[in-house]
Amino acid sequence: MQQSAIRRERRANRRTLRAELRRRTAANRLAASCRRRPRSLATVAIAAGVAKDVAAGVAGGLRSVAKRLSLTPAATARTRRTVPGGRARRTHPVTRWTLAQVARLVAAYRPRKAEYVTAVALIAAFAGGAR
Repeated sequence: MQQSAIRRERRANRRTLRAELRRRTAANRLAASCRRRPRSLATVAIAAGVAKDVAAGVAGGLRSVAKRLSLTPAATARTRRTVPGGRARRTHPVTRWTLAQVARLVAAYRPRKAEYVTAVALIAAFAGGAR
């Protein structure tokens, strides 16, 4: 009886470890992808460790800074996105930025919100360390 309890605990522990390994592998793969090729501002923020809802807001702020600096993205494309629960695919333009461009944007961005300040610090460390 005790042996099966130990086996169950070990199995649960291995399951937890495998989940953590999958999470770390995905994060590492995303970060490597951002270093190799241009990605969207929100993607770079998420790769830097920013929460998804905060990343969207920071990306909007960085886009405003890009307009102010007259900085154009490294790549522009159109993607097809399916609306949740629908069949129609709508294309919308996406912009992709290199890490050097993101570093310039972050240097010029001065957010007031506390969440955004910490997010910008994370992005600056991520973009600055990959040059």
